[in-house]
Amino acid sequence: MSLNDPQWGKRGRTGPPDLDEIWRNVNRRVNELFGRKEPGDSGEGAPPPRRQLPLGGAGLLVALVVVVWLVSGSYIVDEGRRGVVTRFGKYTETTTPGLRWHLPFPIESVEVIDFSQVRTVEIGYRNSNPKNKIAKESLMLTDDENIIDIQFAVQYNVKSGPEYVFNTRRPDDIVAQVAATAMSEVVGRSQMDFALYEGRAQIATETEKLMQAMLDRYGTGIYIQRVTLQNAQPPEQVQAAFDDAVKASQDRERQKNEGQAYANDVVPRARGMASRLLQEAEAYLASVVQKAEGDASRFKQVLVEYAKAPEVTRQRLYLDMMQSVLGNSSKVLVDQRAGSNLLYLPLDQLIRQNQAVGAAAGAGDAGRPSTPEAAVSVDPSRARELPRERDRGASR
Repeated sequence: MSLNDPQWGKRGRTGPPDLDEIWRNVNRRVNELFGRKEPGDSGEGAPPPRRQLPLGGAGLLVALVVVVWLVSGSYIVDEGRRGVVTRFGKYTETTTPGLRWHLPFPIESVEVIDFSQVRTVEIGYRNSNPKNKIAKESLMLTDDENIIDIQFAVQYNVKSGPEYVFNTRRPDDIVAQVAATAMSEVVGRSQMDFALYEGRAQIATETEKLMQAMLDRYGTGIYIQRVTLQNAQPPEQVQAAFDDAVKASQDRERQKNEGQAYANDVVPRARGMASRLLQEAEAYLASVVQKAEGDASRFKQVLVEYAKAPEVTRQRLYLDMMQSVLGNSSKVLVDQRAGSNLLYLPLDQLIRQNQAVGAAAGAGDAGRPSTPEAAVSVDPSRARELPRERDRGASR
């Protein structure tokens, strides 16, 4: 290169490079890369441009850009997460944990979703404090047309990456709206006392199932972990009246339980007494029937004997009857026709009878006479006939 070269002055200058010159050099190298001619090089005697390898500044720059672009497609998926890859906005695949690569932007893109994270949505309150109530979310109507203040929390995570990415924009808002709808439906089918006391666990379970069915039907890719009831009570404006009603209901249940306990005590005893009386009546019936049948049989036998000897049988019957009647009597019969002043008193029998009567009468019979002499009475007018053994004893 001679000193007359017009480029000498530019190359010999010590200063900042000329931007126009750099731009012209870049254009020239790009044209050489693609086999294009420089403007003004169309002379017939000029040799054809020689194609050079793109090892200049522009080639290196392009190669560097390409390398950086390709490297930008690598990404890392942590444990418990999944990568959702889309190509021009269309779902392509779901990648597992590890070092992964995809075609860089704008061809493909990836969104890493955390499947292990459990998110919580609060309904009816905020900041994990049930005192921070939100009335428009917590007040619900029951089946018996009562209003209750119910606050609950919903825990969920992601179960389907593609559905979560394409069908869900604000997952917390979606879960909150679905939870409020499901809880309103379940509470609307329940009684107030059931929702406040014994049915809280059942209401939470039914709400969880209903929410999952709704979210699956919408294709949100969300899985409900648990529905927890934080508080369920009547509204504050009617709390005092509700407490009175609850107290009255408890008193009613207590009285019912007392009545049921009394019935459980009285009814079995009455049934046992009725059964005992029935058995006694049946036994009495059987004894009367058997006795009647025996008397009838004995009468038939006596009738046969009476037909054979009427006078002897009549006398025998009379003696047997008097024996049975007078044998149990505490009276002493005196035969005035015997003309004897000696009386026969069965003192041993009278003493035994007085002892039996005293034991049966108890303390109420303390004023009655207990001596054998006081129990003896003689009724000559009713005396008829003594057995022969007593006549012989009186005559002696």
